[in-house]
Amino acid sequence: MSLRELARVVQTSEVTVRRDVRALEAEGLLDRRHGGAVLPGGFTRESGFPQKSHLATAEKTAIADLAAGFVEEGEAIVVGAGTTTQELARRLARVPGLTVVTNSLLVAQALAHANRVEVVMTGGTLRGSNYALVGSGAEQSLQGLRVSRAFISGSGLTAERGLSTSNMLSASVDRALVQAAAEVVVLADHTKLGTDTMFQTVPTDVITRLVTDEPPAHDDRAATELQALADQGVQIAVAGASGNPGGDAVPARHQQQRRDVPLPAPRRGQVPGSAAGLRAAAMHGEQAPGGERARVADLRRR
Repeated sequence: MSLRELARVVQTSEVTVRRDVRALEAEGLLDRRHGGAVLPGGFTRESGFPQKSHLATAEKTAIADLAAGFVEEGEAIVVGAGTTTQELARRLARVPGLTVVTNSLLVAQALAHANRVEVVMTGGTLRGSNYALVGSGAEQSLQGLRVSRAFISGSGLTAERGLSTSNMLSASVDRALVQAAAEVVVLADHTKLGTDTMFQTVPTDVITRLVTDEPPAHDDRAATELQALADQGVQIAVAGASGNPGGDAVPARHQQQRRDVPLPAPRRGQVPGSAAGLRAAAMHGEQAPGGERARVADLRRR
């Protein structure tokens, strides 16, 4: 729409509309054009870091708080690029003996002064829009690597297609990060649920756990997508569900539906009855991280 038409619709001046359009573009909600504005460009568009850093900030903080509880002392993990993973990295600085492999300059910067955390960076070519290292150098540096968990984000998440992103180079490196991990943890706020973008990163059957926030009551798309992901065996951890900062398995209004979801079968590479298989069964219907570990420990003792 032209600025003139926007001013007519909202009954204000073009000067005010121009200022508001600039503010909306900074939040990633529209794209400015000469004399007007258009909706963001769908499958091929990716917001830059300045825009992403101002979107869903409270949700990302809650997700990072919950996700950090799944990381144990002395672990080796990989952390992908993104504003949500950057928030996670800030909390990982307090985990002693941790080794973090990352292709993100922002993640590395967040951990730079953590004296009990070792940071290993991939090689690659710097992609300035999200401060990440991409390309063949990044992918080759991950070959032969094996860690316990991968924490990864993206532009969209659907039950049908899994995690996706708008950039081919970023998608390729994220796939290499995932291949290095025994478990895959996706960090995605509710605005990404039900959104599909151009390049698939992680198919749904490879995702071990989704850490997200509780969708608003009116957001039927996100709620439906959460249930569909749970139906496919993805463990759902919801930050702050029902007012509980520790998180809940699913939003309160969907708990009855969740009880009807069968336990997922062991994932690829898991032997039935193994520690990994028991952990997958124990963590179905997710509890807060402390309770989860207690249940796993109890199963091991048995």
